[in-house]
Amino acid sequence: MRDTIPVTILSGSLGAGKTTLLNHLLTEAGDRDIAVLVNDMGTVNVDAELIAEGSELDVDDGVAELSNGCICCELQDDLETAVVRLADDRDFDALVVESSGISEPAPVARLFTTESRVAALYRVDTLVTVLDTRLFLDSFAGETPERRGTVEANADGDNDADRPLSDLMVEQVELSNLVVLNKTDLCTDEELDEAEELVGALQPDAETIRTTFSQVDPDQLFDRALFDQNEINDLPGWKRALAESGHSHDHDAKDDTDGTGHGHDDHHHPEEVYGVTSFTYRRRQPFHPDRLADVLRGLPSGVVRSKGTVWLAGAELRVVIGQAGPSIRAEAQGPWIASLPEVERDMYRSNRPDLDWHDEHGDRRTELVFIGTDYDEEALRTALDDALVTDEEWTDSESLTGPFPAEQGEETVIRSP
Repeated sequence: MRDTIPVTILSGSLGAGKTTLLNHLLTEAGDRDIAVLVNDMGTVNVDAELIAEGSELDVDDGVAELSNGCICCELQDDLETAVVRLADDRDFDALVVESSGISEPAPVARLFTTESRVAALYRVDTLVTVLDTRLFLDSFAGETPERRGTVEANADGDNDADRPLSDLMVEQVELSNLVVLNKTDLCTDEELDEAEELVGALQPDAETIRTTFSQVDPDQLFDRALFDQNEINDLPGWKRALAESGHSHDHDAKDDTDGTGHGHDDHHHPEEVYGVTSFTYRRRQPFHPDRLADVLRGLPSGVVRSKGTVWLAGAELRVVIGQAGPSIRAEAQGPWIASLPEVERDMYRSNRPDLDWHDEHGDRRTELVFIGTDYDEEALRTALDDALVTDEEWTDSESLTGPFPAEQGEETVIRSP
């Protein structure tokens, strides 16, 4: 039985240089036989045509076209069929899957890692993200980035189409093993150092390559074995910050070890070269929904990324906050275990012996990670503390309202560019 075929999954925002990179890889492949699957966001797959034209290949000879959507969602079945057919019809050394410029790499990677006929033929080698470095920096410097999606998607009611490009860039960087900083000729050396530092904060283990016109040595992208399917859910830097800051001392805002509203162990600072830092905010007291929304809307521009779960007064659903640059969204997830009937609560607790449980509040708590540059951490902590409910508000919390989602699975926009 032949060995599984290594897969490089290529992501990057529209115009970052993915197609140029693919043409370069095909041209410089040397002794490697490379198969390419591409997907474009429109009904005409321009990328497939450009790659086929640039590499002197026919679309039917090594480049399979996927159209009418995003391969990480509605075209999953087409992608599975295409990669199986490729492996059955021809021999090749490596597969490159270029996802649409408006999609994240994780669902594509999972197709190759779950038990299926695809996983029996392939193995993910590396997750690669291509960045327009200038746009990446500008997206977190107060300039409004372009929005992702298309007019057609908006007309069809696709909520994701309204998400700004900064969201997508952050998610693609967080789920990567290697980041290609492209178009470096448009940046100074100091800006390139800053971009690398930001990448390191978002995904600490990612390698970076600086380049212009996507001129990357194929040896840097193929046969690297950088992907570990057991770690895909732990790649983002915000998850790393939560893990490294520890869970041993959750504090009520009114009873702290140092009198400042937080303990000494709930913050984490990566190496500071260009001022990139992170800290974790934990509390066992709920937020006033309106005041928290005001704090989030007023986050300083230096906060590049924040994410985590918040406890809102008057609500029994966990709400996850996700911020990337100027964009902030909130999604209501399942209920707090402490809010469930006793039988269900005990069942969940017995199945999760390591669950962090408070005698009075159960699993209700806030855990938020903030990553950024040149922001006042203490001022942000104070603003968050001031957004917590008072004792009087807590006793009448059912009357509190705010802009956060109230139904499981519902998502709302707290701040948009």
